[in-house]
Amino acid sequence: MGARLFPSPAPQIDHSCGLGLTLSRAGLPRRTGDCIGMFEEFKKFAMRGNALDLAVGVVIGAAFGKIVSSLVDDLIMPIIGAITPGNLDFSNYYIALSSSISNHPAYADAKKLGAAFGYGAFLTALLNFLIVAFALFILIRAVNKLAVTKAEAAAEPAPPPREEVLLEEIRDLLAKR
Repeated sequence: MGARLFPSPAPQIDHSCGLGLTLSRAGLPRRTGDCIGMFEEFKKFAMRGNALDLAVGVVIGAAFGKIVSSLVDDLIMPIIGAITPGNLDFSNYYIALSSSISNHPAYADAKKLGAAFGYGAFLTALLNFLIVAFALFILIRAVNKLAVTKAEAAAEPAPPPREEVLLEEIRDLLAKR
């Protein structure tokens, strides 16, 4: 094929990026009707109960994570350290992978000197995870027991209406005569 005599038209470029925005003649974005619809849809999504519950759960989860970290670092690990011989501190357990690390400094200092395999910090993070997982297990177990109790309460048949009871009593009296 030879060269084209007439160049092909420039491809049409969608400047809206799927956001319902178009560019004005000055190149500035301007809103179109689609953009307003998208914001309304986002508003509906954000205001649904599930999205709000998720947001609250994330915030509470972050706060709960800090509490568990403090529990492990400030309460559990010192007790484990006092029980074990040599005042055990998991956070300073590491294997030096670099020859520049000598005299076994603290793990934070060892990381500055070179590569160090910090398995003590991993053990502490693992203990944090186990505590969080156990706390969630206890919480979910309690919620499930409440749900079962509510289901059992709902499963009990409702007493018959008063009129029906009176009609049965009348029927029994007539049957005795």
